[in-house]
Amino acid sequence: MVTTGNRAVETRELILATAERLFAERGVFAVSNRQVGEEAGQGNNFAVGYHFGTKADLVRAIVRRHTEPMERTRARMLAEVEHSREPRDWVACLVRPYTAHLAELGNPTWFARFSAQVMTDPGLRRTTVDEALATEPMRRIVDGLNRCLPAVPLPVHLERGAMARNLISHTLAEREAALAAGAPTSKPSWDAAATSLIDAIVGLLLAPVTPTGA
Repeated sequence: MVTTGNRAVETRELILATAERLFAERGVFAVSNRQVGEEAGQGNNFAVGYHFGTKADLVRAIVRRHTEPMERTRARMLAEVEHSREPRDWVACLVRPYTAHLAELGNPTWFARFSAQVMTDPGLRRTTVDEALATEPMRRIVDGLNRCLPAVPLPVHLERGAMARNLISHTLAEREAALAAGAPTSKPSWDAAATSLIDAIVGLLLAPVTPTGA
């Protein structure tokens, strides 16, 4: 027997999955709440707003839907690297939960492309980055990584952090899009893609700093 509560949960999940796909394919602000509702088969034009509120609330709900399983993986990885002084161990805690989650979802997926679309909007990017960094595992990872990195000027540190986020976001989105299209990829698996990405980020974070004006 399907109860009203069960139907509401199913409707929310359908809206989330539909919004994630449409946002990934077309961009967040190119898609209205009404279009999401129509694509999800909701006759009520206000269904998305009823279940989630604003579009920003809907975006946050999609992020949280994926963040929870990734954070569980990060917590397990943290237990193994808690006292490490190797930047690579901490960068792996950032990257591998993401790629493992995408691998578990199968193909096609849309979350990496959705995340890349969100990163192009300043307001949504700030909201989602702040929310991601607010979790206990992420705070511990950032603290552990910072302890391992050489001292650099704060603007350089912040800039490289932004570069690393963009590298993760767009590299995974491009691989996800290629897999969805059945196109060739440079790496045979998400695990191999994670290794390559970790190599690049560690190199970025440990790179020498050229003096200003040199």
